[in-house]
Amino acid sequence: MDVARGIDLTGKLAIVTGGYAGLGLETARTLASAGARVIVPARDISKAKRAIANVGACIEVQSMDLTDPDSIRNFSRNMVRSGLALHILINNAGIMASPDLERDSRGNELQLSTNHLGHFQLTLGLWQALRRAEGARVVSVSSMGHRLADIDYDDINFIRREYDGWIAYGQSKTANILFATELDRRGIQFGIRAFSLHPGGIVTGLAKHIPTEQLIASGNITSDGAPVIDPGRDMKSIPQGAATHVWCAAHPTLSGRGGVFCVNSDIAEVEITSSDTTNPGPSRKNYGVAPYAIDSSSAQRLWALSEELTCTQAQDSL
Repeated sequence: MDVARGIDLTGKLAIVTGGYAGLGLETARTLASAGARVIVPARDISKAKRAIANVGACIEVQSMDLTDPDSIRNFSRNMVRSGLALHILINNAGIMASPDLERDSRGNELQLSTNHLGHFQLTLGLWQALRRAEGARVVSVSSMGHRLADIDYDDINFIRREYDGWIAYGQSKTANILFATELDRRGIQFGIRAFSLHPGGIVTGLAKHIPTEQLIASGNITSDGAPVIDPGRDMKSIPQGAATHVWCAAHPTLSGRGGVFCVNSDIAEVEITSSDTTNPGPSRKNYGVAPYAIDSSSAQRLWALSEELTCTQAQDSL
């Protein structure tokens, strides 16, 4: 709410995936409080409506499953056919560290499918609606987990290599940043700017696969299960984490900007590597983004591979 203060989103349309729980719900609530019409796509409509009813915000729920290509296609097609302009798209939904290898209906590894490929197909499907806004923002929610893994282009879907839930998660978070990088390059001529972000270390339902004992040992929660809030160590409350979502989606500071990775409602710097002696490194208020996650050639390569894996062909204008 501090970030949204003074921002009027009346007449603007926002879509927030995963907007019925955790960071997504707080983001959706805040955008609605600033006057935006907010739509939350959800697989479980009843569950989403119950969660949203508890926050007292006027938020719409529509049916969509990020791992179901037909569901994504139907949702985006209906939105485009409505003739509405889409001003804000926040690709927030995700899963983390799934312990077992699972695949979607196309055979893609489930974390890559949910965190990246579903959002890739959704964004391309909504392209005409985003263009209508004549000044849209697309926010790709990544995390510092991107430092766990670059994209393995030789075996992105763990066909031959041994599956590791954390490596798969890190790869999907790197994909989120690369997607925003290339999306911004392609969208800038239409006034569409893209951003990626790290919200902070926040204990939400995303951590369901992490044993309680591990969360206690790492200092994320207390012995009685309460989240530890210490922003100085990047351990945040849900509102503190959602602040960067809202900042990327609507704050005027980012007008005319795009293709950047954000942390703590600010633009992060690129982290230095051991061979880089000229860069003084990121400021202590920010965490840096790994260079491979913003590499333009990798971003274009991932885009082409994502088209192939989702059977989604970008329009010529993209």
